Amino acid sequence: MRVVVAEDLYLLRDGIVRLLEAYDHEVVATAATGPETFEALIGHRPDVAVVDVRMPPTNTDEGLTAALRAREQIAGLPVLVLSQHVEQLYARELLADQAGGVGYLLKDSVFDADQFIEALERVAGGGTALDPAVVTRLLGRPATASRLARLTGRERSILALMAEGLSNAAIAGRLFLSEGTISKYTTTMFDKLGLRDDDNANRRVLAVLAYLDDTRG
Repeated sequence: MRVVVAEDLYLLRDGIVRLLEAYDHEVVATAATGPETFEALIGHRPDVAVVDVRMPPTNTDEGLTAALRAREQIAGLPVLVLSQHVEQLYARELLADQAGGVGYLLKDSVFDADQFIEALERVAGGGTALDPAVVTRLLGRPATASRLARLTGRERSILALMAEGLSNAAIAGRLFLSEGTISKYTTTMFDKLGLRDDDNANRRVLAVLAYLDDTRG
């Protein structure tokens, strides 16, 4: 895959580049600031981008902003965002366009090479990859709102794994259930969340977003 790496810390940026190259991926450009990130994404149109949330010049959300701007111009541009801490607002912004091809990982995940590469390839393929810590933070609050109250504990567990980007088959393996059973659970869950069967919408992403709407605070 052709990858753009945007990270202002040289050692981490260099480490990610070396890791990607070790897995036979081509790093077509690197960036150390928000503006550089936007230019690299628009100029190279990579298969996937690895982008730090906080970058110069403001060291706030420059990286995320650059990625979101690029996705506005290149529909579905796959972006895997890295962050030092779980930031609910940033995760919600990234998921908001419902197009898929997005990921949100904590930087610690980079040190697990196989996990990082798996998440990157999933995002490049149009999937969603959320760090388990992000899912716990976003979905782990008490079910006080009406939509959350409609879901059973099993459905919540399935949704959490879905938010990590797992397929029905992978969820089935994780929970020791059949894929058919998981399919039935997800269909029921979509119905409870009021998500109609629409080929033009990614109901898996919409389900996560619906859940985030009820758990934000």
